[in-house]
Formats: sequence, C-alpha cells, structure tokens
Amino acid sequence: MSIKNEIPNTLTLGNLLAGCFGIYFVMQGHILWASYCILISLVCDFLDGFLARLLHAYSDLGKELDSLADMVSFGVLPAFMLFYLVESSCGTQCSVGLFGFYKPFLTFSLAIFSAYRLAKFNVDTRQSDQFIGVPTPANAIVIASLPLILEFQPEFSEYILNFKGLLIYSIIMSYLLVCELPLMAFKFKSWDWKSNQIKFIFLVFCVAGLIFLKFAALPLLVASYIVLSGIIYILNTQQK
Repeated sequence: MSIKNEIPNTLTLGNLLAGCFGIYFVMQGHILWASYCILISLVCDFLDGFLARLLHAYSDLGKELDSLADMVSFGVLPAFMLFYLVESSCGTQCSVGLFGFYKPFLTFSLAIFSAYRLAKFNVDTRQSDQFIGVPTPANAIVIASLPLILEFQPEFSEYILNFKGLLIYSIIMSYLLVCELPLMAFKFKSWDWKSNQIKFIFLVFCVAGLIFLKFAALPLLVASYIVLSGIIYILNTQQK
C-alpha cells in the first residue's frame, strides 16, 4: 500500500469524521457547530481531490470512499440540520394538515436524493467536465449558511425561520439533485481567459457577494450558479 495514495483517502475520512461530528452537534442542539463541520468537510473534500490530481493518486477505492463520505457530510447531515430548523420554526403546525404527517420528516428527502445523486455520479460518464444535477456540496453550502446567517446576521432571521419555505426548498432541491440539468464544474483545464471567461466572471461575482452580503450571499450564489448553468444549457441547445 502506497503512503502517497493514502494521503487523499485520509482527507476523505476527515470529511466523513467532520460529518459524523456534525450530526452529533445537531442532536445536541448545537446547529451552529454543525455548520462549521460542513465547512470543514468542504475543505477536506476540495483538498482530497486536489491532492489526488497533484500526486496522481487516483484509485477506485478513493472514488467510492469519497461518495460514502459525501453521503454523510453533504447528504445526511444537511437533512438533519434542515429537520432541526423546520422543527424549531413550525411549532404547533408541525402535524397540522397532510393527514397529521409530521412535516419536518419531509426534509429527509434530501438524504434520499443525495444518495441517488452520488451513486449516479459514480456511473455516469457524462460528468467528467460538468455536473448533471446539482452537486451535493452545493446543497450543503446553502444549509450550512442558514445557522451562520441566524447567528451573525439576525436581521434575516424571518426569512430563515420560515418552515414552509424550508420545506419547499427541500422538495425543490431534492429534484434538482437528480434532474438532467447540466451544470458548470469549476475544473480548470487551462487558465486562459477565452475558454474560462464565464467561470472567472462568476468567481468575481461570488467574491463581491461575500464581501457585501457575507453569509447571506451563499444561498443567492448557489441559486445564481444553478440559474446561470440553466441559461448556458438553453443557449447551447438553441445553437445546435
């Protein structure tokens, strides 16, 4: 067993461990710390892929391990966080309507469709230079931002603690995770302006959004990413 090949896998396991801690924090009611765990998982997820490319340490084991870790950190953990937020905001209305069904349970659709999306990614050869459906880290970023907004930008609390909006989000995002919409992948084969101008402009837009809106920018940036990818797909389809 090559130590070089295990460096990316170690970071992948760090991603998984952070996800496990995040679930623990949600169960303890410390949802802000769960957000921090998702951020740690995102860093580990970026670094394991970066180092795998840098060290040429690709392996089928690493590929499968990455999906398993992402399922916990970007599938199960966000679903539990959204469950916590819905349960905290719906009060006595949690079981009103829908034949008494406990509404927060709807958020677990994110875990189900994240699993389907990750399994699909592993066998879909079309996703080498683009994503088909919203990647699970994008959904995790949105949900991780919500406790951060509540903590550091409480003026937006009324928009976050709206259980109907959160439930609608969970249903729409569940669909977007597995839909056939091609989305940009920020994998730069080269750094020239001509072939990457849309990506560069969007990254500048992201930086500006974070500077001016801070954590509140994150849901807007993910939404912009999805809409922009949809526009590009439509324009490319019309040109064919």
